[in-house]
Parts: sequence; structure tokens; C-alpha cells
Amino acid sequence: MIDFQKLVDDHYEALYRFALSLTRNPDRAADLVQETFCIWASKGGQLRDPSKAKSWLFTTLHREFLAHRRRASRFTSDQDAAEAAIENTQADEETGDRRLDGQHALEQLGRLDEMFRAPLTLFYLKQHSYKDIAEILEIPIGTVMSRISRGKEILRRRIVRAPSAAPRNILRLEPGKLRKNHHG
Repeated sequence: MIDFQKLVDDHYEALYRFALSLTRNPDRAADLVQETFCIWASKGGQLRDPSKAKSWLFTTLHREFLAHRRRASRFTSDQDAAEAAIENTQADEETGDRRLDGQHALEQLGRLDEMFRAPLTLFYLKQHSYKDIAEILEIPIGTVMSRISRGKEILRRRIVRAPSAAPRNILRLEPGKLRKNHHG
């Protein structure tokens, strides 16, 4: 029998980050993790191999995410679509200096379609194997490898197109001042 508190302590943070990468909403991500642990409380005792608990939790979380998305798609209103379009337009219009660092890469990852975002997140951020990802997402291992490859390419293109990470004032430095400080 697996200790419930230990299970929560060991996996909550990783499950939350995965849920956040799927939902892009902290409140919905927390709800999704809570639902996952509620399902564990009622059905987790059926798991025969305790070493599979982590995989079971991630699989359950992903299934719940997909179920929520299916239910939500039935009730999406024109207003929701308009609000989403406004948010996307505002995000695309951001022209300030961007930092080409881990945070920017995570932002771009968050903008990927869930089909690519989920396997990339599980592989790179959660260090799951292709086999584990195939089980969690319930897709063939070849599909996992393909989606990771295509997702990486899409992500790379988006990051390369991003504005320079260098602050504007660095680009305007005078070479003479650099030499003077370097030799002085």
C-alpha cells in the first residue's frame, strides 16, 4: 500500500508543472492536480505495481485534462473565442526587449499546440522516457518520437524568430569606449 501523503509530497510539484503546461492557467492546473489525487484516493488501491504510481498519476492527469477540454469545447461561446483572439493578438504585438533564455523558451513551449507541448514537457521537463510518455498519453511510441521531433522544430523556429535578447543600450555602445575600458 502506498502512503498517500508521501505520494502527494513526491509528485505534486511535477504534476502541477505538467498541468500548468497543458492548461496555461494556474488555477485550472491546481484543480486538475487535485482531481488527479482524488481519483487516486478512490482508485489508486487497484494499482498492483507501486513502481508505476508516477506514471499512473501523469496518465490520469492527462486523461482528465482531455476530458475537461472535450467538455469545454461543447460549451465554448463566441465571447470566449473573441477573448482568446484578443489575447493572442496582444501577445503577438508585444515588441519590447525579450530575453532569449529559459523563461522565453518556456513561454514559447506554452504556446505550442497541446499535441506537441505535452510530449515535449514530459520528455524535457519531467525526464520521462519515450515508453513512459507513450503510456501516459496513450499513443504509440513512434508517435511520441515524431511529436517530440516536430515540436522541437516548431519551437526552434519560434525562438529563432524572436527579437534579439540583447538590451538596446548594448547595441549602441561605441567600440572606442569598450577598448578604453578594456585597456585602461
